[in-house]
Amino acid sequence: MSMQILVRPSGTSFDDVIAVARHGARVGLSDEALAAMAAARRVVDGLAAGPEPVYGVSTGFGALAVRHIGPELRERLQRNIVRSHAAGLGPRVEREVVRALMFLRLKTVASGHTGVRPEVAATMAAVLNAGLTPVVHEHGSLGCSGDLAPLAHCALTLLGEGEAEGPDGTVGPAGPLLAAHGIAPVELREKEGLALLNGTDGMLGMLIMACADLGRLLTSADVTAALTLEALLGTERVLAPELHALRPHPGQAASAANMLRVLAGSGLTGHHQDDAPRVQDAYSVRCAPQVAGAARDTLAHARTVAERELAAAVDNPVVVDGRVESNGNFHGAPLGYVLDFLAIAAADLASITERRTDRLLDRNRSHGLPPFLAEDAGVDSGLMIAQYTQAALVGELKRLAVPASVDSIPSSAMQEDHVSMGWAAARKLRTAVDGLGRVVAVELYAATRALELREGLAGRGLRPGPAALAVIGAARAAGVAGRGEDRYLAPDLAAAERFVRGGGLIEAAESAAGPLA
Repeated sequence: MSMQILVRPSGTSFDDVIAVARHGARVGLSDEALAAMAAARRVVDGLAAGPEPVYGVSTGFGALAVRHIGPELRERLQRNIVRSHAAGLGPRVEREVVRALMFLRLKTVASGHTGVRPEVAATMAAVLNAGLTPVVHEHGSLGCSGDLAPLAHCALTLLGEGEAEGPDGTVGPAGPLLAAHGIAPVELREKEGLALLNGTDGMLGMLIMACADLGRLLTSADVTAALTLEALLGTERVLAPELHALRPHPGQAASAANMLRVLAGSGLTGHHQDDAPRVQDAYSVRCAPQVAGAARDTLAHARTVAERELAAAVDNPVVVDGRVESNGNFHGAPLGYVLDFLAIAAADLASITERRTDRLLDRNRSHGLPPFLAEDAGVDSGLMIAQYTQAALVGELKRLAVPASVDSIPSSAMQEDHVSMGWAAARKLRTAVDGLGRVVAVELYAATRALELREGLAGRGLRPGPAALAVIGAARAAGVAGRGEDRYLAPDLAAAERFVRGGGLIEAAESAAGPLA
């Protein structure tokens, strides 16, 4: 990717983080950032030359902060904190997460509040631009004092130690990888080792990417909910703007408006009084905007928290107004709470989505559709087991909705006696977002098949609307099979998942319905 993100002391944006993490955008340091870092370094150098002990500059760390460290041992002190804290275990963390973590740490270093030298920041940028990705492990962060172990594994690469992945995907020792790209390892000075470890960058990077992914999934869920309402011959009158104005939650209004746009021109809606009369549609259909809208409002709150954190300079101690001060800004509670909140919203949105799918498959509640949407029920099982898969995913999402941020295990000999578990909240949210995408994909698969099975109503002028027809056509072109006898289902469901995740569903719906929120 040819674009370059210029890092400034004032912070960065959602789009910049996504561009670096997922699309390989290059990074550079602005003149303002270089000047801010140099000024902060002069403060640290002055304190390092003085007789008074300063945490992170001339003392040990955590519970060992009581020891004063002489000048002759300080480079070793900073190198050792990186080595000792690179203690992660378990599977490797995804490349995009590591790149987000590295970029966000560079953003804080460039703020001029950490005391890290400009040449260290330049090396961080060079590693990102070379496409080198430190090997970071799943387990090791308590989300307090920063994402210590994950950030330590990244800092270890700057020293030419540990393991990293090259741009070709090959994992090997970091030293030779740096040398192959003309990058000299850094030699850390006072405070620098600590400053490279003490941030919320991992959980923030995962929050930003989850917000981006959930934004697309919420719109996708509005589309599939509308298709299900249409396939069940439900009424769109519950989506009227004046009804939602009575309860002025912005997310609810946005979801209802999306569904109404998707249903425009449908010949199937409003026939709930025909063959199997009903006064109202079931909650899973009628209350779709209320549930998806609540998830939207939760996402909006999470984005606000993430934007504040993007503007922050999280380190301990920090350089401020010509002095170095200890603080507790590294505590991950603000992020941990919203990460858990998003997992709850994802689980509930998945739950109502699955209930709509089950309704499509049950001939006693589907208003004329064949059992399990099978072509020849009894000989064919249709989508019976697709709903099982969806239900299993919903069960997992409910388990993932159990908050991580209410837990705390004291560490560092009780010096760090309350921690956020924000990293764990972020890790489980990534799994939840993946699961929600699959749940929405199953509803898409069922709803498009159900709409095709309504062909018998076409003679009465009852045809799906333009948006539904556009989605069906695009889904079929993307490999999502339509009605027919039983077939090997897993590839079709995987194609539906790709169609949802890749934005094909939203693009197809918008081609007929116009822009969706």
